[in-house]
Amino acid sequence: MICKPESLTFAEKKIRLLIAGYPGIGKTTLALSAPKPLYIDVDLSAERINREILNLAAGVTQPRDYEELRNDLGMGCSEMELAAVKTRLADYQTIVVDTGGKLLTIMGNYGRKIEPKYGQRDGSLSLKGYGWLGKEFQRFLDHIIYVLDKHIVIVFHTVEDKDGDDTRLRIKAEGSSKNSVWEVMDLGGFMEMRGNIRTIGFSNCERYFAKGTRGIHGVMQIPELTPETPNDFLTRLFAKYNAISGEEAEKAASDKKIYDEAMEAGNAIIATVTDAASANAAVAAIAAIPHALTSRKELGVLFKKRAKSCNLFYDKVAKVYTPAPPEKEGE
Repeated sequence: MICKPESLTFAEKKIRLLIAGYPGIGKTTLALSAPKPLYIDVDLSAERINREILNLAAGVTQPRDYEELRNDLGMGCSEMELAAVKTRLADYQTIVVDTGGKLLTIMGNYGRKIEPKYGQRDGSLSLKGYGWLGKEFQRFLDHIIYVLDKHIVIVFHTVEDKDGDDTRLRIKAEGSSKNSVWEVMDLGGFMEMRGNIRTIGFSNCERYFAKGTRGIHGVMQIPELTPETPNDFLTRLFAKYNAISGEEAEKAASDKKIYDEAMEAGNAIIATVTDAASANAAVAAIAAIPHALTSRKELGVLFKKRAKSCNLFYDKVAKVYTPAPPEKEGE
């Protein structure tokens, strides 16, 4: 459906977040601080998680392959089956996948199963296979965001990547798929310890990749969990993200209203221009109009066009419009 830009609102946007970091730093704990999370334990490692942390999840599932995960989330099923899945998932607000690297692996296994040309003899993906994997990862996210209407948080381990003399930390994922993962994320944070403090960074630096949007950037401290500090870091972060989006939408709507009023008033003033006196009066009148967006620039172009049609000349020294000097004979 086509609509006016000012009518768009992002205050209830579902967010795609990537969390990266070394094993054992608390990525899963942070991921489970999202609103009402369904914990998808693709790594089948829930038994290694502290029971108190695991209990932070609103629900847990341990799919053994991608086909089972697709069925759990209602991908590729009939409308009646999808309706049943939506009902079953109604109490959850966030899908947490741990880890993204294992998710891409079971996706790749599924791809080789449905289309042999996606694989190679050594068991790795072919070039076409990686192309399919990138598209399937996008379809997976789109289904969660647009069909199930949930946030998604994906946890990735990191590995060191050498680039000449420089070393950068990158997400642990199969081949070129690590590049396509970042493109579709709204936010990407790298977790690390700074002294005894856990932090997450949302801005790129020389050591790691990250991604910040909507005013979410820089390095943030992650509070230690105590009875007085509940595990709600991402719940609060998502609320902040959408609050900023809502404020931007409100400002855009306000600016559009001022723009429309300025264009209407400015065009009416320009229509009164017939000679130098009315042109100079119009300049002051247009300047006095409240402007927004590109109204001042657009009205300036329209005004100059009108002045030219009235055979007026702008004297840069006197800074006024005068009748254009007559052309000399022979010119």
